[in-house]
Amino acid sequence: MEEEVEMEGWHQLYPGHIPTSPLQKVLLAAGSAVMALCDPYRHGKAGERSACHPHMVAVLGETTGCLALPNLRDKMKNHPEGYRILRERPRIRLSTLDMARLQGLPDGSLGREYVRFLENNVSVGFHGVQIPVADPCAWSTGEIGATELSWTSLDLQKVSPDTRMPPKFVDDEELAYVIQRYREVHDLMHTLLGMPTNMLGEVVVKWFEAIQTGLPMCVLGAAFGPVRLSTRKLQVLATELVPWAIRSGLNASCVLNIYYEQRWEQPVESLREELGIFPPPAVRV
Repeated sequence: MEEEVEMEGWHQLYPGHIPTSPLQKVLLAAGSAVMALCDPYRHGKAGERSACHPHMVAVLGETTGCLALPNLRDKMKNHPEGYRILRERPRIRLSTLDMARLQGLPDGSLGREYVRFLENNVSVGFHGVQIPVADPCAWSTGEIGATELSWTSLDLQKVSPDTRMPPKFVDDEELAYVIQRYREVHDLMHTLLGMPTNMLGEVVVKWFEAIQTGLPMCVLGAAFGPVRLSTRKLQVLATELVPWAIRSGLNASCVLNIYYEQRWEQPVESLREELGIFPPPAVRV
């Protein structure tokens, strides 16, 4: 661990850490909760999701996770694979992923399906991150075609491991890594659960994560995320998807105890069975 830095009577525990008092955490939690609830899927121009929403949700997770994060850390410490993750501190970043290798894995494998998820959920800009580009004409629309992809230096504006906000307000270096790891495997939860990143898919993943992690921000997203869904989607959510997500969340072992970087070749169905996640319902999400 890096040497602690004294900051006005507090200690900076890791790069980017902002020490806060209990009162400051309460104020941050209240403000971030209000911002997230006022517009849970706020978007900016041209359909791009604004920076406000993910940052507010991230702050909410850090300032309200005082009970859930130690519990998750303890689950990892008491599991051989989880303990190794805590010790080695792997990061899921575009700079640490061999995208060409993952793209060449067989269909149905975790690595290939994860890359397919990224291919289906990215839009492009020009700020220097590696992402797939199929057709230069897609740059103006932010759409990626279904053809063979190459990896080009551009900026991910929608979904990627690199869009996850680093922790700032967690006053424990190890717990900060736990919430960072949770954020970086979130897209893998979409892959394992077979859920897209539309509003309905995000709500379903939040129900699963709420059961799995106990993080208040996940509970909040699961409870209030459906408010903007259509009547038809609400019916599908209530009768099919939420019961499945709850049963899977209760039945599955801790998803943070999987060293995903060493499981890319494993079939998604096999990993679901290992974790105890039931097959997704045969409904259109």
